[in-house]
Amino acid sequence: MVEPIGLEELFDLTPGKAPFPEIFVGLEFIWEALKRIAEFASRARPLVQAKEVTGAFLFGAVEVGEGTVIEPGAVILGPVIIGRECQVRSGAYIRGPALIGDRVIVGHTSEVKNSLIHSEAEIPHFAYVGDSILGWRSHLGAGVKISNLKVTREPVTVRVKGRTYETGLRKFGAIVGDEVEIGCNAVLNPGTIIGRRSLAYPLTSLSGYYPPGSVIKLRQSLEVVERRA
Repeated sequence: MVEPIGLEELFDLTPGKAPFPEIFVGLEFIWEALKRIAEFASRARPLVQAKEVTGAFLFGAVEVGEGTVIEPGAVILGPVIIGRECQVRSGAYIRGPALIGDRVIVGHTSEVKNSLIHSEAEIPHFAYVGDSILGWRSHLGAGVKISNLKVTREPVTVRVKGRTYETGLRKFGAIVGDEVEIGCNAVLNPGTIIGRRSLAYPLTSLSGYYPPGSVIKLRQSLEVVERRA
């Protein structure tokens, strides 16, 4: 049993959804998987079987699966493993170590760093994903930022079900479960954990733990007045 949140609340680790299920074996706490990303990414071979790589910039050990398209202007710094039939669009920036499953979209001006992205996840526009895990078919709306460093530079803590856990990690962004939808321009503060099939409204600021199936709403009061010359 992984603490403080069971894997079943976050991910389906069956083949085709989780590209590296073994990364979770033997963990005491779910965020310890972040420490293993570099080890798994170090297995990358400089082997590009992509469908198209014209005009992209690849440095170091970058392993790319069949059918993947890496558009002109994308930058990938190894060690990075990218699966099959992905789209790495123009202006995307992937900084290793990083692990990316099959049929993933990393879009224009989206950045991924020290993260595990499960298959069919989408990071299509203007997003930052650092020191994080995104589940199968999770989706980040345009402009979503995952903050991985506290403004005080102190180690990240996580509050789950009334208890605060010391992670010991100076950089820890978010763990986002399968089929989670995050609305445009939301911010996931350091140490955010979101259970599978949850939904967060645009512009929300999230922190702590949200159980599976949560709907996280932003309430704001708008005032409309008559325009005067």
